[in-house]
Amino acid sequence: MQKKQASSVIFPVTIALIAALVMVTVVLYFANPVFFYYVAPCVLIVCVLAAVFLVRISRNTYAYLNGMGQRLKLIQRSASFDYPASIAITDVNGQILWGNELFETLWSNSVVNKSFYGNFISDLFPDLTTTRINESDCVDLSTQDHFYKIIIRKDTKEDIPFLVLHIMDITPLRKLEIEYRMSRPSVMYVCIDNYGELLENARESQKSHIIGEINKLFEDLIAQTTGIMKKLTNDKYMIILEERHLMQLIERRMNVLDKARAIMVGDRMHVTLSIGVGRFAGTLAESEQMARQALDMAFGRGGDQAAVKTQNGYEFYGGISKGIEKQTKVKTRMIAKAVTEFAVNSDKVIIMGHKFGDLDSLGASIGLTRAFRNMGIPTFIAVNRYKNLASVLIDHLTESGNGDFFVMPDEILGTITPRTLLIIVDTHNPDFVEDERVYRACKTVIVIDHHRKMVEHIDNAIVWHHEAFASSTSEMVTELIQYFGNKATIGPQEAEALLSGIMLDTKNFTIKTGVRTFEAAAVLRKIGADTVAVRRLFSSSIDSYQRKSRLVASAEIYKKCAIAISDFTSDDLRIVAPQAADELLGITDVDASFVLYENNGGVNLSARSMGAINVQIIMEMMGGGGHQTMAGAQLANTTTESVRLMLLESIDRYFNSLQSAD
Repeated sequence: MQKKQASSVIFPVTIALIAALVMVTVVLYFANPVFFYYVAPCVLIVCVLAAVFLVRISRNTYAYLNGMGQRLKLIQRSASFDYPASIAITDVNGQILWGNELFETLWSNSVVNKSFYGNFISDLFPDLTTTRINESDCVDLSTQDHFYKIIIRKDTKEDIPFLVLHIMDITPLRKLEIEYRMSRPSVMYVCIDNYGELLENARESQKSHIIGEINKLFEDLIAQTTGIMKKLTNDKYMIILEERHLMQLIERRMNVLDKARAIMVGDRMHVTLSIGVGRFAGTLAESEQMARQALDMAFGRGGDQAAVKTQNGYEFYGGISKGIEKQTKVKTRMIAKAVTEFAVNSDKVIIMGHKFGDLDSLGASIGLTRAFRNMGIPTFIAVNRYKNLASVLIDHLTESGNGDFFVMPDEILGTITPRTLLIIVDTHNPDFVEDERVYRACKTVIVIDHHRKMVEHIDNAIVWHHEAFASSTSEMVTELIQYFGNKATIGPQEAEALLSGIMLDTKNFTIKTGVRTFEAAAVLRKIGADTVAVRRLFSSSIDSYQRKSRLVASAEIYKKCAIAISDFTSDDLRIVAPQAADELLGITDVDASFVLYENNGGVNLSARSMGAINVQIIMEMMGGGGHQTMAGAQLANTTTESVRLMLLESIDRYFNSLQSAD
């Protein structure tokens, strides 16, 4: 091959040179015959010598190239054998054709008493299948306690294609990488939810015992790690942990929450913690900021839980207890002062609840509207009259001459100015508000809500009044109105609207009812709220009652959860379904209820609980949310059977998480 290539270059040059000399000689013959006879012999001699020298050069060139080729082959073979990594050649099926000495050593250390010739690479690396070696250029594998990077080169030019595998042992690098990840620090904030209540009525000896038990809990936690702990205030701690120990704590599903709950004060009160963790942050400062946000999220969801924030979102652990009710109303008084200042300085106030507003959403809106109007502030409620679950309350106010309270969102959208104040009640998720256009158009926003905090929440509110322990937004508004001032009074009708909201969310004062709930109800009763008139707001037609009974009769029981699926459609199904869910809780051995019904090509869920099961967590698994005892979800482009199977899976996951925590 090399000789042929050398000749193909030298011989054409020789022939061209001789031809040129001959042509010059012939031309000379015609030009000067006498001179031709002198020149012709010389030209002949030159041509002969040139041919001889060119042939000799050709031979020397061939000898040089041939020798160089032999040397290169030796260098290639030496490189293959001496290359500081294992090399193996296989066919496309993974059968080993050849391997260098390092590969032979690797094979003998892993596959005992077996030569690699004729065997398959999968005998050494079970995960390196035929499909994988033919479709990948680089593969990371591990065997026993070693890690390997395999670079695959394919040669398909030959008649029989083969693969060249460069197998590099990257164990030291991988172990260094693992150590780097495991030693990354994360910031954790721990706060005692009910520190003030724990020590309020305790004797001095009990206080010392309680504080000692809490400190011992944290000291035992740190003693098992290489972390550090700093007590910031009496009820707040900062802990810095390496990833290796934080991972173990998460695998135990933050069982420090259960250990804290085991510390009791007297016969009834338990110690509960809220934990915020910033994980997988780029810097320690970023982790600290993420931990603060996670702690705020844990507070907003009612406490007694841990929120772990990463770059991809939040993970939650715990949250099985009810929110801790705060006895002090200092925060309420401060919020009321801030709200009134913003309202007085605005040109008008718009109050807006959530989509398909209920008695709590409308009741809170009506109470605020009357209070602000009595203060001389133009106030309106942005609500869709035709897509509302509290139309009976709207009709009741309209008949009494207060129909101007309610304005369609499309009508009020054009009146918004930079000085307009928007108060959002009974929701804090921008996707759930009555009309998102109104929310986006208003520059000044206040949020008043009692639902447990969701990841997707309104983040531009100038006042954020959020208390997850409150029974309802109507309860929170009733407290605020008392601090608005002497002019901010409400009448019996507005008091009845607020009381209806409280009764709806507490299921007639049976669920999530605290001391402050009864105090708010007493204030409304003193104003003149008629409980009989409020009860009429909950009445339904005989047809609605029959549809509710039909849903209840179709229920099945699964792990103390009643699940009912609607096989019919009606205009009032959004009202009937929650009522049926409430009714199902009256069945023996039912701790939670779920009602499914089709809506606009999707499926809606209404979930209720008596408190033993946290339906909020189950609904969050399905893309919804809500409260511990009242939640829901909306799933688009699906069927009731698919949602039913998803619900059963979510219930299983919920109970499995509780077992893991135990």
